[in-house]
Amino acid sequence: MRKIRNPWQGKSGYDCFGCSPDNPLGVKMEFYEDGDSIVCFWKPQEHYQGWIDTLHGGIQATLIDECASWVVFRKLQTTGVTTKLDVRYRKPIMTTDAQLTIRAVLRGMRRNLAQIGVTIENSMGEVCTEGEATYFTFPAEKARQMGFTSCDTEGDELLSM
Repeated sequence: MRKIRNPWQGKSGYDCFGCSPDNPLGVKMEFYEDGDSIVCFWKPQEHYQGWIDTLHGGIQATLIDECASWVVFRKLQTTGVTTKLDVRYRKPIMTTDAQLTIRAVLRGMRRNLAQIGVTIENSMGEVCTEGEATYFTFPAEKARQMGFTSCDTEGDELLSM
């Protein structure tokens, strides 16, 4: 597993709710490449609850959408926008849980549409939420115009989690 370098870090105007480490209201996600998957380990906090001690469904959708976007950045080496997001809530996620694992994988491409499957597991390894994201991917030139050059890992060392 290799940590992915944030390609947006240091870019003017960058304040993503999902992945900016400097957004005081954001969820501050970090990502790792694990074979074909992009993975995020995330600690829920009580101010992201919908019901008492229960992670808000909109935050879960955000975690799924953000992890899917990093599949586009890393695996396809471009940017894109979400065109469809289907979320299935299977089991409540507690804000008291020690750590969640969000895992996304590219399931297929149709022209410039990427189909990405995402799961959220609780700390016991139970799949609590599943998502299917469809991303419209931009051509390389459009991605460059948006400030994207590449999405690389930080060195060659494998990290164990």
